[in-house]
Amino acid sequence: MKLGIAIASKEALPSAFVVFRDDIEISIKKAHAMGYDGVELALLDASQIDLATVDPLLQEFGLEVPMISSGQVFAQGGLCFTSADKDIRDQAVSRIKDLIDLAEHFGAIVNIGRVRGPIAPEDTYADSEKRFLESLDTVAAYAEPKGILIAVEPVNRYEINFINSVDEAYTIVQKLDRPNIKIQPDTFHMNIEDRCIEAALVECIDRIAYIHVADSNRWAPGNGHLNFPNIINVLRSVGYEGYLTAEILAYPTPDRAAQMAATYLRALL
Repeated sequence: MKLGIAIASKEALPSAFVVFRDDIEISIKKAHAMGYDGVELALLDASQIDLATVDPLLQEFGLEVPMISSGQVFAQGGLCFTSADKDIRDQAVSRIKDLIDLAEHFGAIVNIGRVRGPIAPEDTYADSEKRFLESLDTVAAYAEPKGILIAVEPVNRYEINFINSVDEAYTIVQKLDRPNIKIQPDTFHMNIEDRCIEAALVECIDRIAYIHVADSNRWAPGNGHLNFPNIINVLRSVGYEGYLTAEILAYPTPDRAAQMAATYLRALL
């Protein structure tokens, strides 16, 4: 397994759950110094990344970009896949396609988190799910010839009211016959929504492409009540070799949070 850390540019919204919110170059250097293998890029759009600057730094420090996350696409403009407004859905799909193009450059996975959208009060679950699946199918079809995976991330009920548990995500993505659609568990959300973190990981391992890690309080792993030694042992037992990426609150400070996560998780690995 590899260790990643979520980063974003200085302009990122407060709702972006990243540890480092700074110039990308500074964050890359810090991630390397702390022992991370890769940096997840939390982006509003692909134009936030200057490849001429980022590529040489990644090469110099031996880091990967394993994931491009899309939470800001929903947070800033409300663009999402479940909207009854076709123009909003089309804009969301277009934005994700741009991120897929960028992901192709890095060989990264593209995350579908809150951009999936909520179920509106005036909407039915069936209609919302239908619109979501149509949009997800469209972006997955665009990504497939590029060799890019799309990962649907379950998010807890207090942040959105659609696809909350790993089991729900697994059931929904199975409805589309596309091998490049995966799921992306997050231990923070799993602690709220899933009956047993370890069991859910084992049961859905064939669809898991990437994992976010945070403790029960969304602090760095090792600062809450989650049993990370057991979680990692279970992942090891089922052959998971992907990323464990810290998407945590920057407490007590960004540097301290990032270092705590790296030190604790590296010792377990």
